[in-house]
Formats: sequence, structure tokens, C-alpha cells
Amino acid sequence: ALERLFDALPSDTGACFIVIQHLSPDHKSMMDNLLARHTRMPVLVATHRTPLAPNHVFLIPPAMHMTVADGRLHLVREPPTGLSLPIDVFFRSAAAARGDRTIAVVLSGTGSDGARGVQTVNEGGGLVMVQDPQSAKFDGMPRSAIATGLADDVLAPLELAARLVEHLKMD
Repeated sequence: ALERLFDALPSDTGACFIVIQHLSPDHKSMMDNLLARHTRMPVLVATHRTPLAPNHVFLIPPAMHMTVADGRLHLVREPPTGLSLPIDVFFRSAAAARGDRTIAVVLSGTGSDGARGVQTVNEGGGLVMVQDPQSAKFDGMPRSAIATGLADDVLAPLELAARLVEHLKMD
């Protein structure tokens, strides 16, 4: 889903893209190399206090939670036990930092991570976009986000990209 989304996104939208995934702390992620094949934007694994930059893609490193504040990405270790919800954590911080300029996109995945965070994004006036479960390899996360009743758009990745670009042009 990420590859299809970034294949369809231009590299000059002026937006900063942050990708939050559930990553195993035991394996090195290759997502930066994989995603770089699908966009001309620089794809970087975030470090603590990485400044946000337009037309860049930032990835969460394994075993971390990432937040945004003061125009920078902040990293903290994932809790060693219990349920880890890095997408909810990020969406909540983005809504607090950016309010109605936040765009939350929930793509294919298992579980319900993101569903609580989209509520915060919606409450702050942000846009909530969700992959159509019919187009998702794993439909748990999209279905959970849709079940909130707060999705502004439910589309396949190519259509999500087009809608995202349209929204950014209005901003």
C-alpha cells in the first residue's frame, strides 16, 4: 500500500510525510531502501530531534515511539511490555502540534492501531484518510479506523494519493 501511495504522489507537494509502522526490534528495517524506489523525495530514518522538512519522507526506527513538536521529530523507546500503539501516539502528537493541518492516513495492517489517534486528528480539524479494506492486504487497521465513523475518505491507495494532492493544493 505504501509503495502504491508513493508511486502516485508527486515529489513537490510541499508536505512532509511521516511513515509509522510496526517494526520488529530484532531486525533491521529495509523500508528506507524499498520506499526510495517509489518516490523522488528523500527517504530518511528519523533520529531524535530531526527537523521536519517539506518534500521529505521520514520513517520511524524500530522499537521507538515518535512524536512531533516544535517542528521536530522526537523519539522515545517503546515500552518494554504491554500493547504498543505507535500510530496512535504519533497521530495524537501531530494533532496537538499541527491541528487542522494534520492529515492522518491509515493503510493496510492488522489490529486497531491508528483508530484512537484518528479521533484526535478529527477533533483538531484534521483530515482522516483510510485505505479501502477491499484493497488492503490486511484490513484490520483500515476497518478499525472506518468503524470510528470519522474517516473523511475511504479509497484505494492510488485514489488516496490523488485526494491527498487535491487537499494539499487547497491548503
